[in-house]
Amino acid sequence: MNDSNHNHDELHKGTPQTGNRLLADVSLPAAVIHEPALAHNLAWMQRFCDAHGARLAPHGKTTMCPELFQRQLAAGAWGITLATAVQCRAAFRHGVNRLLMANQLVGEANMAIVAGLLEAGADFYCVVDSIANVEQLARYFTARGLRLKVLIELGVPGGRCGCRDTDEVMALAERIDSEQSLVLSGLEGYEGVVHGSDPERAVRAYAWQLVEAAQGLVRDALFETSQPLITASGSAWYDMIAGVFHEAHLGKQFVPVLRPGCYVVHDHGIYRQAQREVLARRPELERGLKPALEVYAQVVSLPEPGLAVIGMGKRDIGHDQLPEPLRRYREGDERQRPLPVEGWQLTKLMDQHAFITLPPDEGEAGAANGRTRVGDIVAFGVSHPCLTFDKWRRICRVDERLEVIEVMQTCF
Repeated sequence: MNDSNHNHDELHKGTPQTGNRLLADVSLPAAVIHEPALAHNLAWMQRFCDAHGARLAPHGKTTMCPELFQRQLAAGAWGITLATAVQCRAAFRHGVNRLLMANQLVGEANMAIVAGLLEAGADFYCVVDSIANVEQLARYFTARGLRLKVLIELGVPGGRCGCRDTDEVMALAERIDSEQSLVLSGLEGYEGVVHGSDPERAVRAYAWQLVEAAQGLVRDALFETSQPLITASGSAWYDMIAGVFHEAHLGKQFVPVLRPGCYVVHDHGIYRQAQREVLARRPELERGLKPALEVYAQVVSLPEPGLAVIGMGKRDIGHDQLPEPLRRYREGDERQRPLPVEGWQLTKLMDQHAFITLPPDEGEAGAANGRTRVGDIVAFGVSHPCLTFDKWRRICRVDERLEVIEVMQTCF
């Protein structure tokens, strides 16, 4: 299902339709999203943002899935965040009108894409962090007769992009103010590159630095809009950013915007741990996010005692951390009763194979019912969902009975 080399018609041959059985009718491996967990996560994060007086612009690069963009917008999202001009164009073509590109817009080919979006009616924002980029943008968009909304990015020393201190922010704002084709519309940051011996304290200090810089821009009348944006937050520290923005009562002068992306399907790895830390900091939050994304694959070989080889590899699933075996099923078993995977350990991933070390009594030829067989289907949990989504062009959304209720497309 993740073969991107076939033409459009071939891609849809054999695509499961509503009502098909995941364990019997779908070619595996397959990426799968569980609807109950997905619905929970969509509502949970929207409630969180609403409770903190913030807007939600989830980062669409996580999924690049238009069906999920529409679900997020329907749940109350203010817009969708993207990483590149090409991603913004794809989202706009699928009905997303408000686009926040949380990156610098560099290169005339990319500027041409954005100019086309503006001419088509998109509400578009990008970030800037240098006079050189401001001059490039001003020259291009002046020639096109367009006005571009920009946010200044405040970074941190040793981090990624962004002005390194508030003085740089103020100087850049004054330069933007002199360009008729650019509209300074807010301040942007990303706390995921903040490090230190006490990261919680460092993230909180960075959030307050964002607040103070934004207030300085208001004080000097450098924003050209009456309600500028102030935006930050990835999927690990969103509670800290939201808390500081709420403490600062920013809703009176700004539109606070949070940008987590991975929450929509969560994971069984780095964001599961990050969520545990969120709930430890904020025990009053009701429950937490639920992992919704899994990859289903089959045992293709039991070549020696204690070893199962799975038909799934680096081309099918992210591997920032090794995937986690969660459940096992018999192919076509109408009972859909999970079989145990206790003692299973995924030890190695190749391009399209995974190596599982089995307990001593597993995987024997002619083993009794319940022991591992060739053809058994295994559900794997992923870590960092961004790096699993980008391996698939079609993803099965399933209900509690593992019935496929939708095949969602991605547009990477």
